Amino acid sequence: MDSQSLPDGPAAVRPRGAVAIIANRRGQLLMHLRDDFGWIAWPNHWSLLGGGCDPGETPGEAIVRELAEEADLVVPQLSELFELTASCESYDSGQILTFFAARWDGDETALPLSEGVKVQFFDPEQLARLDVPPLIRDGIHRYLAAGIR
Repeated sequence: MDSQSLPDGPAAVRPRGAVAIIANRRGQLLMHLRDDFGWIAWPNHWSLLGGGCDPGETPGEAIVRELAEEADLVVPQLSELFELTASCESYDSGQILTFFAARWDGDETALPLSEGVKVQFFDPEQLARLDVPPLIRDGIHRYLAAGIR
């Protein structure tokens, strides 16, 4: 079975992941420019901080771990928002991605990244100019439409 296909049947377990939509007091969203390595999903795209769940780990545990691992970032409160499933022509992983929201007003340029090129706050209107994976873009649009900020 290749990495793009999923097992069939009721016992099939879909991969899970978690990402955080982090907004500052100005309503800007923290985006993460991924590395430009051909072996990672969505290289050289702007995404959200987050990643896959380790075996036995809940999405809530995964997002706390991923924020700490990727950017040494601890946010005071994470709220679970919704889940979306990755399925598009160019990347049909079937992964179930849980979106979380948080507020953080720190200096993103001071975060010590262990993955990716950089993190940067953007006004929501600027996101249309960025290369963002479709599932992440859909999640951000859903978040903005709900006025959760």
